[in-house]
Amino acid sequence: MSIRIEFYGIARQRAGVEFFEVEGKTLGDVFDRLQAELPKFSAACLKDGKLQPGYLANVNGQTFTTKRETPLNEGDAVLILSADAGG
Repeated sequence: MSIRIEFYGIARQRAGVEFFEVEGKTLGDVFDRLQAELPKFSAACLKDGKLQPGYLANVNGQTFTTKRETPLNEGDAVLILSADAGG
């Protein structure tokens, strides 16, 4: 299933791209693909297959989560952003 990953703020700077397409059925699958495909992002934003503290994932602009088991569907968009203080 094709999932669109969109990066915002510091996460975008670390990824070096605005968006990325991956295959996956869960948020964990997405994190694993990002770790394999975007090593600079992975080194700064992922640890042990999970987002580092200070980063959040949002599925389709509705749900904030960092849980690897979060299910995804074909065409979903996962936004990855930093949890900036103040706002």
